[in-house]
Amino acid sequence: MEVKADNTSTTNNGVAMDASKERNGYETQLNSWVEKEKASHDMVNLIGQLWYNKSVELIIFRRPLVDRRASQVLNFHEYARNVVKQPISIHDTLLLTKGLANLDLAPSWIDIGHLAAEWLLQKEKLNNDVDVFLKNELLHIIEADNNYLQPKDVVLFGFGRVGRLIARELIAQSGKGQQLRLRAIVTRSSSDKDIIKRAELLRVDSVHGYFPGTVIEDLENKAIIVNGHTIKMIACDTIGKLDLEAYGISDALLIDNTGIARMRNDLGGHLESKGVSKVLLTAPGKDDIPNIVHGVNHKDADMNTESLFSAASCTTNAIVPVLDVIENSLGIENGHIETIHSYTNDQNLLDNYHKKYRRGRSAALNMVITETGAAKAVVKAIPSLKDKLTASAVRVPTPNVSLAILKLSVKKSTTKEEVNELMKDAALNGKLVEQIQYSYSNELVSSDIVGNTCATVFDSPATIVSNNGKDIILYAWYDNEYGYSCQVVRLGKYISKVVRLKYY
Repeated sequence: MEVKADNTSTTNNGVAMDASKERNGYETQLNSWVEKEKASHDMVNLIGQLWYNKSVELIIFRRPLVDRRASQVLNFHEYARNVVKQPISIHDTLLLTKGLANLDLAPSWIDIGHLAAEWLLQKEKLNNDVDVFLKNELLHIIEADNNYLQPKDVVLFGFGRVGRLIARELIAQSGKGQQLRLRAIVTRSSSDKDIIKRAELLRVDSVHGYFPGTVIEDLENKAIIVNGHTIKMIACDTIGKLDLEAYGISDALLIDNTGIARMRNDLGGHLESKGVSKVLLTAPGKDDIPNIVHGVNHKDADMNTESLFSAASCTTNAIVPVLDVIENSLGIENGHIETIHSYTNDQNLLDNYHKKYRRGRSAALNMVITETGAAKAVVKAIPSLKDKLTASAVRVPTPNVSLAILKLSVKKSTTKEEVNELMKDAALNGKLVEQIQYSYSNELVSSDIVGNTCATVFDSPATIVSNNGKDIILYAWYDNEYGYSCQVVRLGKYISKVVRLKYY
C-alpha cells in the first residue's frame, strides 16, 4: 500500500481489478458482436434461399436484403431500431426468417423489419409461437396461388445512364424470372465493337461501381449474357421498325430511354414494331400521355386500354410523394420548389455552344441556373396543386444525387415534430413505403444517397417550421439516376401486371 501526504491511498490490487473489469467488458462486447455476425451469416443464407427458390424478397424498412453482406444486414438492423424505436435484433429476424423458409409462400415482397416489430408486440400473447404468428400475418401470401405471376418480356430502347441502371435493376430483381425479363437492348449499332463497349459500360460505372455479377459478350449471337440472362443486342435507330418476334419476343414492354419521342403520335410509333404491346417513356410525356409517379397516381391510368405511359422525371418522382403527404394531411396553399441538381449529359463538360442559356458553360466547374418543369409536372400527379407551385433549378458540379428544397405554406398550423412524424408514418405505412425513406441522421450528405432505391429520402433534422406554424421548409434527397430507375421498374411491373404480393 502506498500512503500519500494527504492520507489517501490506492492499491495495486484495485488497479488490477479495474483493468480486469475493462478487459472482461471488452471481451463480452466483442463476443456478443461475433454471435450477431454468425446469426447474420445464417440469415443471409436463408434470404438467398427464399429469393431463388420461392421468389420471396426480404427487405428491412426500404433496404433490400438480397445479395447483402452480413455486416450490412446488421447495419440495417441498427437503422430499423432507430426508426421504429423498438429493440429489433438479428436474433428476432433470424427466427422469423427460419419460419418463413418452412412455409409454402407465393412470390412476395416481405418487410422483415415490420414483421419483427409486430412479432415483438404480439409474441407474449401468442406464447412465443412464431409459426402461429407468421400464419396469421402472412395468410394472404400463404393462400395465394404460386403461379399467379406470368413473366413479361422487356426491351430497352436506348442504353445510356438510365437504361444501364434499369438493366442492372431488372437483373437484380429477376430471381426465378417470374416478373420482368430483359430480353433485348436496342441501340444504333450492334457491331462487335459496339457490343463490347456497351457490355463494358454495364460492367463498370464511375458513380455506381462494378456490376455485382457477370457480363459476357456473345458476339456470334449478337448478345450479352448477364447473370445467365441472354439479352439480344439489336441495331435500330428508327421508331416502329423493330421485329422482336424474330427473336422470340412477344407482347413486350418497351422502355424508351432516349427521351426523343415525347408526343403521343411519335412515341406511339413503337407500337408498330412487331412484339411490342406497351411503351414506357423515361422522361416527361407531353399532350395526353399519362405521366405517372408510382405510389401516388399509378392507379389512375387504365392499364387495359392505355398503351403509352411516362414515368415523369427524377425530380417529379422525388417531390410528388412528399407533396402528396403534406397536401393530404395539412393542405398546401402555395409554395416554391428549388432543385439542387447534379449535372447531366445534356450539359457541356467545357464551355461550348448549347441551344439553352447557361447549360453551355462547364458543368464540372459551375453552378448553373436552369429551368425545370417540375411545378407543371406535379399537377399531372396531384391535380389539386394546380397554380399553387413555382419551381426553379440549379445544376451543381456533382455527378449524381440531387436535393429538392420545398418551401410550402400550409392550411393547418403545425410543428416540426408533427411534420416529421407525418413523413415517418408515410415511410413506414401505406402506399408510399417504397417511395419515401425517412432519415434521422444529422450527418447526411449527398454521397450517402448514391445507390438508394427510394424515390426520395426525407431529411428530418433539416425540417424548418416558422413560428406561426404555417410556413414549412422540407429537404428531400434523391439519387436522380438509380432511385429514378427503380421507380421506372416499379411502374413497369405495374403496367405489366407482374406485381408481387406484399407485406409491410
